[in-house]
Amino acid sequence: MTETRQSLRRELRAARRALTPAQQRAAAAGLARQLRRLLPLLHAQHIAFYLPNDGEIDPRPFVRFLEQRGKRCYLPRLYPGDTQRVWFIRYRSGDALEKNCYGIPEPLLRGERLPAALLQVVLMPLVGFDRAGNRLGMGGGFYDRTFAFRAWRKNSRPLLVGLAHSVQEVPALPVEAWDMPLDVIATESILIRM
Repeated sequence: MTETRQSLRRELRAARRALTPAQQRAAAAGLARQLRRLLPLLHAQHIAFYLPNDGEIDPRPFVRFLEQRGKRCYLPRLYPGDTQRVWFIRYRSGDALEKNCYGIPEPLLRGERLPAALLQVVLMPLVGFDRAGNRLGMGGGFYDRTFAFRAWRKNSRPLLVGLAHSVQEVPALPVEAWDMPLDVIATESILIRM
């Protein structure tokens, strides 16, 4: 199964990287329109998102919409001394960032931190998805480990929303026991609720 997941990652990452800058901008605008239809997200006050990397769909147009409405937005940061999990640090457009060991920009440690369990909604990047709510990530397991508590908690908070280009959809993903299922998937053209 590992080889299947690796080959899927290569194929789907290539598909999203092949999108032109104009296609990426149009996808980000379409994604923002889809996310405005998700009421739990519009009512939430503490929302995590990510900065796009490697062809990922860009959530920033929607995040600007959230910021204008006074929502508190957070970015992931690798847990200091433990690159297996992430923290979520308050972020406002224009805040300083620094690159982590993978070259991905992160907020500075001095920002306000919020435990993952107190987030209301998490907008998550992904490499691939299927309509059953399965997510294929980059392979590091950061989000799966960070939100593993959801497997034994009765409350399903935070709401996990996977964001992707529609070209990243596959009929069915191979799933491992540790994979955290998504509650919602949003692309530039569709909102899929589980």
